Amino acid sequence: MRRTMMMAAILALAAAMPAAAQDQRTATADFVGLDGKQAGRATLTEGKSGVLIEMEVSGLPANRWVAFHIHESSRCDHTHGFESAGGHFNPTKAEHGFLAAKGPHAGDMPNQYVDQDGKLRAQVFNGLVSLNGKNGIRGRTLMIHEESDDYRSQPVGGAGKRLACAVIQ
Repeated sequence: MRRTMMMAAILALAAAMPAAAQDQRTATADFVGLDGKQAGRATLTEGKSGVLIEMEVSGLPANRWVAFHIHESSRCDHTHGFESAGGHFNPTKAEHGFLAAKGPHAGDMPNQYVDQDGKLRAQVFNGLVSLNGKNGIRGRTLMIHEESDDYRSQPVGGAGKRLACAVIQ
């Protein structure tokens, strides 16, 4: 009887392991606007060579390109303009920007377009990060800025004010 119970426990653990591994390969992040209200959601999926970020965010300035970055902290305090999110996630200390001589760094992402209704919908792949591990972004933040990134200026590409922030969980 004890042997049967032990075998059943081992099989139950073995069956649960793939689900736990799958959970570690996905994450979500709920965006909050400057008013403190939920503004959207991102779903992150880790692949063999990076992370796919799929997102939809509302309440943004319409008809414009905006900067999108990964920031280093795990906080999105809207009362202080999301300054609590810290700077860009940059574990290798590379320069900011896709067009910088010694860039880009892991937190650099391409600009995103906000439609006429103030909604951003995007799928972006970042090959410099993972969800967990050395370049892991779980527990860090996604940030949408007011202006577009010029991909050169240090340290943030002229991205302007922070408009929406989401902690990756």
